[in-house]
Amino acid sequence: MLQVPAQITFRGLPHSESVKEHIQEKVDKIQQFCHSIVSCHVVVEFENKNQHRGNLHNTRVTVTVPGKELVSTHNDVEDMYVSIRTAFEDMTRQLESYVQHMQGVKNHQTLIAGKIVRLFNGDGFGFIESDDGTEFYFNANHVSHPAFHKLTVGMPVHFIQEMGHDGPQAHRVKAIEKQAE
Repeated sequence: MLQVPAQITFRGLPHSESVKEHIQEKVDKIQQFCHSIVSCHVVVEFENKNQHRGNLHNTRVTVTVPGKELVSTHNDVEDMYVSIRTAFEDMTRQLESYVQHMQGVKNHQTLIAGKIVRLFNGDGFGFIESDDGTEFYFNANHVSHPAFHKLTVGMPVHFIQEMGHDGPQAHRVKAIEKQAE
């Protein structure tokens, strides 16, 4: 159980009991996975500022665990529920890592080499092709260095593979530094 009740905040859209219940189900699920959660604050925000992309739904999940604050954010143009689901999926991965770390489990995942083949800068995602030809989805939250907006098509990268709902995803994406000759 949370040491304090989950806070759910709506900004730019009316309070909705059904959305609040949906979020509370997600909070209950992560509590079952990680019993050391101290607090959880979820902000669902609606912005109607972008003429080209339309309405923007932002979800930010902030979870406090002993000694650490974990934050997950996701923006989705079309669907608030997709934004909520994706933010909680990312939070679940962060909590898995936290729990493993607290249990002393070392996670030695293999780095995969590839190159960026498509970027959708305005939407914050792209695709990487590994050296064996497999394509991996990634988004701005999965990039460790450099910042997402500095990535370019053709750039060589290293990453760790994780399975998402729609197939393989690249996490901890990092550009490969060119070696001086």
